[in-house]
Amino acid sequence: MTLRSLKQIIPALETSDGAGVRIKRSIGQQQNIRLDPFLMLDEFGSAEAADYIAGFPWHPHRGFETVTYMIEGHMLHEDHLGNRGDLRNGGVQWMTAGRGIIHSEMPQQEEGVMRGFQLWLNLPAAEKMTEAGYRDIQPEEIPEIVFAGGKVKLIAGTVEIDGQLHEGSVADRSTQPIYADIHLESAASVTLPVPESHNAMLYLYEGTASLADRALQRSAANILGANGDQIALTAGESGARLLLIAGKPIGEPVVQYGPFVMNTREEIEQTLRDYRDGRLTA
Repeated sequence: MTLRSLKQIIPALETSDGAGVRIKRSIGQQQNIRLDPFLMLDEFGSAEAADYIAGFPWHPHRGFETVTYMIEGHMLHEDHLGNRGDLRNGGVQWMTAGRGIIHSEMPQQEEGVMRGFQLWLNLPAAEKMTEAGYRDIQPEEIPEIVFAGGKVKLIAGTVEIDGQLHEGSVADRSTQPIYADIHLESAASVTLPVPESHNAMLYLYEGTASLADRALQRSAANILGANGDQIALTAGESGARLLLIAGKPIGEPVVQYGPFVMNTREEIEQTLRDYRDGRLTA
């Protein structure tokens, strides 16, 4: 077993998306700042309604998946298929845009805290034109693994803790993603496996923590080096909450135009024609 080290830090930049929702974007802040198979990671969080109330009105996607993890708040999802889903504290929405989806994500609160994350996960070429769909994962469906000094909420993938293998709510994707929300108490430590075949990052969003002997930066994509198959985390005095996000790289060309992610410019041009002609979701 070999420990993985910290290779690169990509601080999140404050920006806005949708109808003016304020977010912090690390991966995806520029199109050349990605971590295959991940295209984008946004952190949203505010107690000021003006920062989120306008939400994300109807908009299209094609060619990838979105994973929205709501830590606090209430958001309603609707799509062109007639699906509706409530995303509440601790829940996850895993949406596959596939060949095309048109949807909206709108806050259902006028005050209070709303915070969470949205991750964009690329699809390989063979899966980009699959049927669109989504899954609402309720908080009680997400395995919570408790260990000495902390716990892990395992949204996707498999993780071994204290010699026992645990499977998350989502375990059937070709990129074999791991998505874990790790909570550590003051000065607590944990060692977790991360396959050497996977690109991986850590996103610290509360408290302080270090990877081996190097401090993690808060509100940043802390990118791990390629060598090694374990991570060793230690929290600071105030404890820590952080995301572990890892996946098997696809290794294919990525051509992105806003909410559309394909493999070639010609496919993007076809996507734009399909959207213009009302055939994006056909």
